[in-house]
This record gives sequence, structure tokens and C-alpha cells, in this order.
Amino acid sequence: MIGKLTGRLDGVHEGGCVLDVNGVGYLLACSRKTLDALSAREGVQKVLVETHLRQDAITLYGFADAAEREAFLALIEVKTVGPQKALLVLSGLRPEELARAIAAKERKRLAEVKGLGAATANRIIDEPAMQKWAVGRATPEADGSGAAGIAAPAPAVDDATADAVSALVNLGWKRPEALAAVTRARTRLGEGALLEGLIRDSLKELAR
Repeated sequence: MIGKLTGRLDGVHEGGCVLDVNGVGYLLACSRKTLDALSAREGVQKVLVETHLRQDAITLYGFADAAEREAFLALIEVKTVGPQKALLVLSGLRPEELARAIAAKERKRLAEVKGLGAATANRIIDEPAMQKWAVGRATPEADGSGAAGIAAPAPAVDDATADAVSALVNLGWKRPEALAAVTRARTRLGEGALLEGLIRDSLKELAR
């Protein structure tokens, strides 16, 4: 189970990249926007990771920031939207753009994402959990033409909290209950709590 990698970009290919971590090359599947962000940076960089296990494969999904990882985790909870389609969405829209499209029910804008299609776009927009996710994450357009009444962006989740939630999701817990448990653990343990402590405290609560 891997939640984060720190290393140097070794190569970029269609749909992913190789990150060199102390001489070991990790193959990461990434959105186009994450690949662009990583390619624009120099030196050692941090990549957030979601580890997905299947009977025939272990796939690492890499993200340039926590906002994109949260959007990815929300998208893959939608029926028929797996990791690859989620990356298609995030290759076409930044998380805040996706949130705006969902909150304003801009079906055409989402359907125009390359490779997605109208049926999947409608399913994403009509999913109650995605509507809930979009609240507080949608921001107005830069020119002020964004949907009226959409809330300001929610506070960013810090790395330790995001990594703890990711770990619990990989252990089989649903993301909403994992996030709630980790948030309460953070409150109990304080802002200086380490990742291991957050996971341990959250597991104790979830096991009750």
C-alpha cells in the first residue's frame, strides 16, 4: 500500500510516467494535467498515490495535488466510472472545473471530455454523491461568470489526513466514513499527529 512517493521524474508516456525513487522506477498512471504539472517541475518532487489491487495487477495512480486525488476518489465511486475513465475526466477538467460543471449541471461541458461520452457524463452529474462532493469545491470562473450561489472552495485536506484516508479506503472502508473517522482522530490527536497515529486511532474508532 503506497500513499505517496518522492523522487525524480524519469520519463513520461501516454497515460502515465515513471518516477525514480532512490533508483527504483515506479510506473504511475496519471491524468494529462498531472503529467503536465510534473513535467514543468525540476528536481525531486512529491507525487500523491492511490494503490489499487486486483487479482491480476497492482496499479499505482499518481496525482500532482490532493485536490485531484480527492476528485479521482469521488469519481470512481460512481457506477461504471472506473479509474481509467476518472483519469479521462481529470485530463480534461481540473477539479474545480469539474465541481463547477457538476454543481451547475453542465452536461454538455462534461460530455465534451475526450473519450467520456454523454451517458457517463450524465451518470456523473446525476450521482448524488458527486453533487455533494461538488458543494464547496466549485469556484466562480476567473472572469466572474461562474454559476451564482456556488460556495467558496473548501479548506484543503493536509497530506497526513489525505494519506490516512487513502490507507483506510485501501483497507476496504468507504471514503465518507474513512474521512469522518480520520477527521475526528485529527481533532483528538492535534495538528501535529503523524500518519501512523492517525491511521491507528481511526481504525480503533471504525472497529467499535
